[in-house]
Amino acid sequence: MEQPKYKLSLPAEWHKQQMVQLTWPHEDTDWSYMLDEVEKCFIELAKAISRREKLLIVAPDTATLRSKLEVAGVNMNSTTLFECATNDTWARDHAFITLIGDTVPHYIDFCFNGWGRKFEAALDNDINGKLFDAGIVKGEYEDCTSFVLEGGSIESDGCGTILTTSQCLLAPHRNQPMGKEEIEKYIKVVLHADRILWLDHGNLIGDDTDGHIDTVARLAPGNAIVYMQCTDSDDEQYADLKAMEEQIMALRTTEGEPYTLYALPSPAAIYDEDGERLPATYANFLIMNGTVLYPTYAQPDNDKAAAEVLKRAFPDREIVGIDCRALIKQHGSLHCVTMQYPDTRRY
Repeated sequence: MEQPKYKLSLPAEWHKQQMVQLTWPHEDTDWSYMLDEVEKCFIELAKAISRREKLLIVAPDTATLRSKLEVAGVNMNSTTLFECATNDTWARDHAFITLIGDTVPHYIDFCFNGWGRKFEAALDNDINGKLFDAGIVKGEYEDCTSFVLEGGSIESDGCGTILTTSQCLLAPHRNQPMGKEEIEKYIKVVLHADRILWLDHGNLIGDDTDGHIDTVARLAPGNAIVYMQCTDSDDEQYADLKAMEEQIMALRTTEGEPYTLYALPSPAAIYDEDGERLPATYANFLIMNGTVLYPTYAQPDNDKAAAEVLKRAFPDREIVGIDCRALIKQHGSLHCVTMQYPDTRRY
């Protein structure tokens, strides 16, 4: 692999962005039984994003989708539609992970295998290559499809530190027989990182991802961590989230100082029609240019409390709630269905 002529880095999500990607639900996805309901959520997301920055939407039928978006009031002047066959909608995990340098974006295409071969993902795994070949994204392409890595499994502070979870990166059917040390070494090289911080707790009940970091703990500006806290000792998630909280409190910055911590409330438990708990969380928010979009669950007190925490963590950004009760029915939320593309320039 030819090495770039300039230093690359994985920017933080709060780095200035060029656009955000959505991959649209359709009748051949797991959303088919509730397609109208989930499309309403996606349309609200598309409106919120397209009013603030550029939006890329990947869908198998862009002509029909364009009509729906125009009628709904999505800003089509800032929206690009790309027609492509897809399996599902989880752009966070099948989209490019983008590094920045001194000139052009550096797009890394990792393998997405349906969170350890749980779901069919071959079409989704081909999206990045098609976007690049079509010139929708312009820059340098790096093929890392021999290694499984999902965007929701890592957080970056933009200064060389990556936060992740052992339960996901070491889960079956990802990168065996590689062990923790080998995986850490590989990630540090490919993502040009200096260190990896591992959390060993915080896997939410109903989570298909084996414990993505973006469901429980997020890095924030000023050496801060925003995380999901559980204060109800009767909650079945209490013990594991408490253990995660204690581990987060023990983490140190590169200067050896504790992180500034912002504790998000846990939503009241949400269950599906079979009585199975769903992995609802407020930590699955999207940081944008001047805005943070965060999931709400029609729980006024909890939704408001989460917004107040996020406003303290991101005081320079507007905090906007999006009703994600539809998304949680397929075990995901707002951050899971979006992927930001950072601006080329450094700030």
